[in-house]
Amino acid sequence: MDQHKTTAGALQTPITGPINNPAALAQALLHNPGATQALNNNPTAAGNHGVTHKPHLNNPGVGQQLISYPGVGQQHINNPGVGQQLISYPGVGQQHISNPGVGQLMGVPGSGQGSINKPSTAQALMRSPSDSRALIRGDRGSMLSMSDDNVMMNQILTTHAPDGREFDVRPLLYLVEDILNRATQHVDFLVKGTPDQVELEERAQAANHIAMLEALTYTIDRIACELSYKALGGCDAHATTTAIFNLLSSYTWDAKLVISLSAFALNYGEFWLLAQIYSTNQLAKSMAVLRQLPSLLEHTAPLKPRFDALNSLIRTMMDVTRCVVQFRELPLKYISPDAPALATAMTHIPTAVYWTIRSMVACATQISSLTSAGHEFGISTTESWELSTLAHKLRNIYEHLKQQLNYCYKHIEERMDVEIYQMLLAIFDPNVLHIDNMKALKALIYDKDDKLPLLDGATKRQVSLDVLRRKNVLLLISSLEFANDELAILEQIYNESRIHATRLESQYEVVWIPIVDHSIIPLPEEMQTKFENLQSTMPWYSVQDPLVIKKPVIRFIKEVWHFRTKPILVVLDPQGKVVSPNAIHMMWIWGSTAFPFTSLREEALWREETWRLDLLVDGIDPTVLTWIKEEKYIFLYGGDDIEWIRRFVNSARSVASSSRIPLEMVYVGKSNKREQVKKVTGIINAEKLSYAWQDQAMVWFFWSRLESMLFSKIQLGRGDDQDPMLQQIKKLLSYGREGGWAVLSRGSNIAVNGHSSTVLPALGGYDEWKINVAEKGFDGAFKEYHDKLHDAAHPCCRFEFPNTIRIPENMRCPECPRLMEKYTAFLCCHDEQGIPGSLF
Repeated sequence: MDQHKTTAGALQTPITGPINNPAALAQALLHNPGATQALNNNPTAAGNHGVTHKPHLNNPGVGQQLISYPGVGQQHINNPGVGQQLISYPGVGQQHISNPGVGQLMGVPGSGQGSINKPSTAQALMRSPSDSRALIRGDRGSMLSMSDDNVMMNQILTTHAPDGREFDVRPLLYLVEDILNRATQHVDFLVKGTPDQVELEERAQAANHIAMLEALTYTIDRIACELSYKALGGCDAHATTTAIFNLLSSYTWDAKLVISLSAFALNYGEFWLLAQIYSTNQLAKSMAVLRQLPSLLEHTAPLKPRFDALNSLIRTMMDVTRCVVQFRELPLKYISPDAPALATAMTHIPTAVYWTIRSMVACATQISSLTSAGHEFGISTTESWELSTLAHKLRNIYEHLKQQLNYCYKHIEERMDVEIYQMLLAIFDPNVLHIDNMKALKALIYDKDDKLPLLDGATKRQVSLDVLRRKNVLLLISSLEFANDELAILEQIYNESRIHATRLESQYEVVWIPIVDHSIIPLPEEMQTKFENLQSTMPWYSVQDPLVIKKPVIRFIKEVWHFRTKPILVVLDPQGKVVSPNAIHMMWIWGSTAFPFTSLREEALWREETWRLDLLVDGIDPTVLTWIKEEKYIFLYGGDDIEWIRRFVNSARSVASSSRIPLEMVYVGKSNKREQVKKVTGIINAEKLSYAWQDQAMVWFFWSRLESMLFSKIQLGRGDDQDPMLQQIKKLLSYGREGGWAVLSRGSNIAVNGHSSTVLPALGGYDEWKINVAEKGFDGAFKEYHDKLHDAAHPCCRFEFPNTIRIPENMRCPECPRLMEKYTAFLCCHDEQGIPGSLF
């Protein structure tokens, strides 16, 4: 009879036209078990590539499956037809008498028989809702009563026989993620009535996965049918899971998981696709009626716990799948299979794959029960508990794998960082020559995917590294704690250099390289805002994102270029060679005159310098420079002891008056104790003791320039004890740490550089040396007397080098020829904030 020849596939529309969408083809195969035969009769139905049975016939296992697979006409020769089943086997229990039972389904591992004999759709639909619930509860009992996981996993491991074939599952995973993500969105839309979210990125469509789908379509369809028919037939979940493993015996663990998830996505995706369009599409409406969707979707609110449980489990299944694929994609160049984290994960991946596929079976059973038994089946919270239990178990597995994956990533990152660091050492080897500076710049500034890593401070547009090609490049390296005063002075120097630059000098550019802590990624909002605010004020180039400066680059900058916290200015020539490890000192001392900021230029500038007052105050205070031009006597003094300052100022004025000389005095503070300096300045102003620098930026710049002079000398290797200028610089820096001090000059010529313990007594002894003023001049007579006091009582000298700068191996005292002793000290100046950018 004709009715005996009716198949499930016969109820569907045959495939007669080309299907260019692989997903649509897979769904057509899913809902038409006879579609394989239809494709045989119409090879062009699969699109340009043509899907036929020929590849399947070359695989003995697959060929055997085709002979007895539901929907293929041959099965109905060996098994009763649909109609006969309905007449002869109306009872639930009798079904398993004449059809292969669960044990038979699992009987031949790897042969495909685990999925070829399945209950017919008609038989499954004969079950009552109570029968379906009983089957699921029975399956739950079998899951929870299985006490020996090792026995179960050994059974699964016996099915694993990979044939060595390798393929990238990532494109297929993208497609599956897209389907399942959209499907779970439909759940929220239907239950809550919320608007659709923004469309997900079509990554899968950009991937070249057509050929892969052609090779895997049949296998995916087999598993999809296995999931749907076994769910309707109420088979044991473990048996169904093992049958799927038998079908996938020749694949790797990650491929087993992605292919199985693809099969599940076809079923689940079509379920929600019909739910989405059945009210507006007549074909979908008819199909939805067959699936009882209208009745089901009218009761979505009571079913919400079931849908939530399904969503939770599905998302966990995707998490585990992604994690397993990520393990597969780990670069073995940087991590050995014997690495503890990877070895541990590999022993747990089979278990993870098993329980993920087992969860797919549970989800398929839940969906099939909803469509076949009606909405009453989903009202009970017992079935939601079933899914929640699986989700909890799978979540624990995922968390463990994720932890091991993070360990692996950390191991790989460390290995890669070492490789990048060694590459940087090789690139910046002074003996290595390059055609231009691009290799060096690209090694420092990570520009993956040819992005535009720089921001032009003048135009505020993103630009590529090519704007720096074959130019002198000044890398301004700093933390985000960039003092405003410091930045303002740099901008002033930069702008002046642009105004007065020649054609040759215009071939240099400044690039800001911010150093941030990579242990806190993404950057906190406060830190990101600080970066953007600083960047917006800079007229030069800066990196678009501070995270493009990778950890090994930061290590290189700190270890090789000795960056700590204070800004440095590394100069690269047009070939990318370092010509100055830190030109910031030149910037502070000579400004744009130091161009092209090379070490050779630095040495040449020092050869032209002498110990004079305008070297100390150049570019800071025009008033003092006017005094210098007028050849006045000038006392530069500092300290934070207001009593000493009062005595010093009064004594100096008294001596100047007695000698009838034009004397000017200026208070320049200290290198530290910012708040105390501000208080002293206020008292000096109130009591009109002398002229004082009101702007703390001027105080900061004075001491920064003085410190830069010392470090410039040390950096050049000129920190020898025979350099009289260096000895004077060291004295003044040392005096600035303790008590008071004063520098006496006539015009630009410095006569005395003295500590408070000798300067004030020298002024107090005026009666003893005033007779020499007429012959030797005021400055000469004062110097002679002061030096006698100095020789009798040398003040102690000390230098405090924090770990933010390179510390010299040794240093001789500027007061005597002895080597200074080295100590470790702890210091607190009781300031809320120190001098901006101060090295001390």
